[in-house]
Amino acid sequence: MLAAPAFRAQPFCEAFNHIPMFSFFKKKPKTEPELAPVPPALTDSVSLNDSVAPYAPAESPAPPPAELKRSWLARLKSGLSKTSANLTTLFVGARIDEDLYEELEAALLMADAGVDATHFLLSELKRRVKDEKLTEATQVKSALRKLLIGLLTPLQKPLELGQHQPMVMMITGVNGAGKTTTIGKLAKHLQANNQSVLLAAGDTFRAAAREQLTIWGERNNVAVIAQESGDPAAVAFDAVHSALAKKTNVVMIDTAGRLPTQLHLMEELKKIKRVITKAMPSAPHEILLVIDGNTGQNALMQVKAFDDALGLTGLVVTKLDGTAKGGVLAAIARTRPIPVYFIGVGEQIEDLQPFNADEFVTALLGEATD
Repeated sequence: MLAAPAFRAQPFCEAFNHIPMFSFFKKKPKTEPELAPVPPALTDSVSLNDSVAPYAPAESPAPPPAELKRSWLARLKSGLSKTSANLTTLFVGARIDEDLYEELEAALLMADAGVDATHFLLSELKRRVKDEKLTEATQVKSALRKLLIGLLTPLQKPLELGQHQPMVMMITGVNGAGKTTTIGKLAKHLQANNQSVLLAAGDTFRAAAREQLTIWGERNNVAVIAQESGDPAAVAFDAVHSALAKKTNVVMIDTAGRLPTQLHLMEELKKIKRVITKAMPSAPHEILLVIDGNTGQNALMQVKAFDDALGLTGLVVTKLDGTAKGGVLAAIARTRPIPVYFIGVGEQIEDLQPFNADEFVTALLGEATD
């Protein structure tokens, strides 16, 4: 913003490094011994330039980067249109008075920005209006845009590759958040970045979850460690040992969906984490929580509960398309600022992209006017 000898420890898609969506993985210098080459089957289906649209036929030329960028920003703006409509209409022909601030407060709360973030934004906005002597509604909107970008920027952090061999990722979340689908999409992105991937079906309770992960594995030509029943911690242990033996770059371990109130299941997650550490002392290196953007403040409660139990390293926010609760990222930034690695605005592989604060706020409030 580790792999085979052909993989260079430098920013992903160096040629397009000025484009945020092509720099969501950050590489660190390799410190491990040289690895065996990645099998061709794991990398032939995707090239670096095709990472945003990996399902395009091999003979189809990749769209120009500028076109890919426009396409993603259009989908993001469309996905956040409900949240945006509640905010932007306030400034149309508005007078700068207490009525405007009250309407803005209501809009932010309706967007699930939360009480803390809402009060912070309003107090800072009033201060800027006074200090900078702002007199036009467009100026107030621009000031709010800057405040939101400043609030959300700490959440913007690239997923780092190359520090560990393998890098072990533990994926958690409640039922229906989109964990398994997210794992499949991330696997494709990782392959596009020349990483070999191994998946572990740690949800041993639902046959459908194992089948879904297996389908993603077949689609991506990625091996999947699974058991029809048994201990999910054992599946995770086997997956880490297999990755160590085969010199796989990344292991992603799926886990069964659970509510934070299901204490026995939360304890099981802690057990899985402990067992992973026994298999590889430095692991897990990433503990990601997948949250549904439609759940608003419930998503914030999930972040707090899973972070307290496991120590989260990152978030993936899915299903932001069509929601009126896009302000939940402001609540997260204010109360539990855990990095948001990716956001999703649809079902397609290209609908999951790295989080960028400026792009997100632009989709909500429009381009800067000053």
